[in-house]
Amino acid sequence: MPSRNYILTKEVAQRKLQRMAYEIIERNPGEDHLILAGIVENGLVIAKKMIELLQPIFNGQLSLMQITLDKKNVSEINLSPETNLDEKIIIVVDDVVNAGRTLLYALKPILQFYPKKIQTLVLVERTHKAFPVTSDYVGLSLATTVEEHIIVEVEGDEINGAYMI
Repeated sequence: MPSRNYILTKEVAQRKLQRMAYEIIERNPGEDHLILAGIVENGLVIAKKMIELLQPIFNGQLSLMQITLDKKNVSEINLSPETNLDEKIIIVVDDVVNAGRTLLYALKPILQFYPKKIQTLVLVERTHKAFPVTSDYVGLSLATTVEEHIIVEVEGDEINGAYMI
């Protein structure tokens, strides 16, 4: 088995997430409710981790929402739990933004409402997006070739790091 080319260790990923938690607080002053909407699978794990990190430093309410979509057939995108998102601040969370397609499709059911603000958070952002998606909170921005792939390694509710293949 070839060795993995880690770009983020577990410890560095944790520090990046902690920094993004503080950025969320700084960019949303005076807000009393944030909804973190994690894209299944790894985005949901990261959203849960972000809520853990935000709880001691955010004075308002934190809610977790799950976005389920089939990346190969995006005709059905589900939000769970179903709730009214009017005038809410939603932070859509994923592990890696490649082309930007998944983040863009994840916005579709949210846009049926009139949210106060939509932000995006990714652990790793690649610099060759094909869709007009910019992440508001980025753990690591990386220039890669189209042939290279980034894998965020998750075990249970823990983020073990990220590597490139």
